Amino acid sequence: MNFSDLGVSDNLAKGLAELGIVHPTDVQIKAIPLLLAEQSDLVVQAQTGTGKTAAYGVPMLEQVDANLKQIQALVLVPTRELGQQVAKQLFKFTKYSDKIFTEAVYGGEQIDRQISALRRPTHIVVATPGRLIDLVKRKAIDLRQVKLVVLDEADEMLNKGFKPQIDEVLNKIHTIEQRWLFSATMPKGIRDIIKTHLSPEANYIELSRERLLNDKIEHQYVVADAKEKDIPLMAFLKQFPKQQGLVFCRTKASSKALTERMQGKGLMVDVLNGDMKQKEREKVLRAFKKGQFDYLIATDVAARGLDIHDLGFVVHYELPESDEFFTHRCGRTARGGKKGISVALVTPSEVHVLRNYERSLRISFQQVRPRRS
Repeated sequence: MNFSDLGVSDNLAKGLAELGIVHPTDVQIKAIPLLLAEQSDLVVQAQTGTGKTAAYGVPMLEQVDANLKQIQALVLVPTRELGQQVAKQLFKFTKYSDKIFTEAVYGGEQIDRQISALRRPTHIVVATPGRLIDLVKRKAIDLRQVKLVVLDEADEMLNKGFKPQIDEVLNKIHTIEQRWLFSATMPKGIRDIIKTHLSPEANYIELSRERLLNDKIEHQYVVADAKEKDIPLMAFLKQFPKQQGLVFCRTKASSKALTERMQGKGLMVDVLNGDMKQKEREKVLRAFKKGQFDYLIATDVAARGLDIHDLGFVVHYELPESDEFFTHRCGRTARGGKKGISVALVTPSEVHVLRNYERSLRISFQQVRPRRS
């Protein structure tokens, strides 16, 4: 099956194919024909890395009128990084179709620059909720023609405390005809948003519970004392010398310390955590995507919204606070139909946490003992 089979126009399908997006994923197969066939509200529950940006982006691009030089669609996102990523992907999708202009606006950037950019013809705005409201209050953005709103990674927006802003945005725009909500999990706050703002006749797409984690990820674990985890970590990395990977720590302090130790061993590695300024984080991510270093040590600030092609594996140097964070960490690998590895380094007392993951996420861990050199 290809995207033309789903009803996607030839020019958009050609743009997707040039990006290597040829065979639609499960969520795309279910969402795209539905959204092309009818105007309706939609709720999608699917894990990260399943191609959800194309699942809503392609039908959205098909609906936008390139001749109407006004904002017609709005995508709300939890982070600056995801906003930049979505805007970039939408631009690439339209390489062979009508010029549809997307602008990303978010906190941490000079608002005057964004106000200036919005003076250009803009069809789609990708925004974090707080910055969008700031721009509306300054009358720097005109949302009176917006007929479609997408909530991307809605559960993460909830985690960041954006629910009041989401409510405000959805209540402000009276022209909305379609609301599409995408979320990996469905906590009570998300169900409240659905009940308050979406139609009772909204369509629901839920990937089965067994597939809330990508089934192309191989889950492994290594048992080691807390102070000796560097040994299996180094042994694991030596098994995949030509692949990039993410190594997750639970705290900023441990991420910095591990980065320094790995750099001391001569590895090409850098760190990404919440202590860094936004420009520093962007610089590190650009360098990583360009292959300027092999491993990125990150806290869970990096677990959502990062789209790094061909990321071979993730390592949980320290387990996250919840199975939700574990899911999002794992979602950084095995993207776009490719395979990936997730390996957890756990102490003997933490093995039971993995058993809980097996039950709650319907996955299976294999214990491994990396070869020592």
